[in-house]
Amino acid sequence: MNIHFTRLLTPTPSIVKAMNRWENDSTLIPLVRPNQDQTGLDRRTELNQQDLIKRLQDHHIYLIYLDKQLVGEMNFMVDPPHLYKYEPGTAWIGITIGEQEGRGKGIGYKAISYLEEQIKNEGLKRIELGVFEFNKQAISLYKRMGYSEIVSIRDFTFWQGRMWSDIRMEKYVNG
Repeated sequence: MNIHFTRLLTPTPSIVKAMNRWENDSTLIPLVRPNQDQTGLDRRTELNQQDLIKRLQDHHIYLIYLDKQLVGEMNFMVDPPHLYKYEPGTAWIGITIGEQEGRGKGIGYKAISYLEEQIKNEGLKRIELGVFEFNKQAISLYKRMGYSEIVSIRDFTFWQGRMWSDIRMEKYVNG
């Protein structure tokens, strides 16, 4: 099993197609974007190459490969406005293991470790992330990797007929 990562610089049609598949996967939607109600969960989006090129203006995006198969993506933004605890030099991270073949193989751990190295190389000192309270597997992973909870934002996202909290976590990586 060969896991490797590449920085996305030029989106191709096949990359756009994969990202659209993940963005619209009903099993992933509750995990990767907040929804206010069932309508939000049912909403589908369609990215095009220009959308992804625009996203690259404020996101550092890395593709996750298992052998030669694209299985996910991870990204970070620097000092975005949605940080809970604003400290200059903070990266906000996100990760999606989009393909079933990539799940349950430790790729998330390796991907986050790689992303942390890229963040350190950028000279950033802090990472913040949000994870929905029902995503126990992700919360456990982040805790094992040294992230600590800073706040729980109540009634943040809708899933399975009710509202759930967004758990904000942080980790200092430089200094």
